[in-house]
Amino acid sequence: MSDRKNVFLFYKKNDELEEKIQEIRKIGRKYDYRLVDHPDDANIIASFGGDGTFLQAIRKSGFREDALYVGVNDGRLGFYTDFNTNDPEKIEMALQSDQTEILKYPTLEVDVDGMQSFQCLNELSIRSQIIKTFAIDVYIDGLYFETFRGDGMVVSTPTGSTAYNRSLNGAIVDPKLNGMQLTEIASINNNQYRTLGAPLILNHDRELVLKIVQDGNDHPIIGADNEALSIRHSHEIKVKVSNKKIKTLRMKDNLFLHKVRRSFL
Repeated sequence: MSDRKNVFLFYKKNDELEEKIQEIRKIGRKYDYRLVDHPDDANIIASFGGDGTFLQAIRKSGFREDALYVGVNDGRLGFYTDFNTNDPEKIEMALQSDQTEILKYPTLEVDVDGMQSFQCLNELSIRSQIIKTFAIDVYIDGLYFETFRGDGMVVSTPTGSTAYNRSLNGAIVDPKLNGMQLTEIASINNNQYRTLGAPLILNHDRELVLKIVQDGNDHPIIGADNEALSIRHSHEIKVKVSNKKIKTLRMKDNLFLHKVRRSFL
């Protein structure tokens, strides 16, 4: 990180956290890091909080490829936060040693009706906002695959496979695999309606198109990571793995499998 010295801090201010961050600021000044007031002026963006705060830091700063994102947790487990506000010594060690490495995480590129596009680091979710199931025609690379009926669908990245996708019994995917996963939310399977009924992992060069069947329930909630988007009357949602990758810093002794074992076993 020797060539990156401008740092923006992203966090929700409170007295307890502010005291800990002051200690971390002292460490930064010791190694000539400079705080900036706007993320556009930073080449390091550090979030303080859980994975949700890390996701918000990326979204609010525009999914910058030219910046390095660093997650510092506040004591809670996280897949994106390798550092801890209660362990400033480890943060200082990361600044002066070769015990860290930069990872590049894939993102999803989402287009809604050809009018609005955005990125996701964890997942795209589409859910019914009323107590009624709705139908989605699923196309892969232009070919009709199935008609889904149920509460919704989730498309996740490999890193996002441990989040909402995991709660739906989706597969945990090694982040070294570049692709996306389609997982159902409460699908209907009977003699009349039939869906795959299992998570579907797609290669990075696939294009997934979800066409919402207009049957009176055409107002789904569309979520980008941990944020609900105000998009109404959606008809067609295109999803593909983006060429844009997010760079983040992690400790070499904190591998993905370590995090999975710590979180779920």
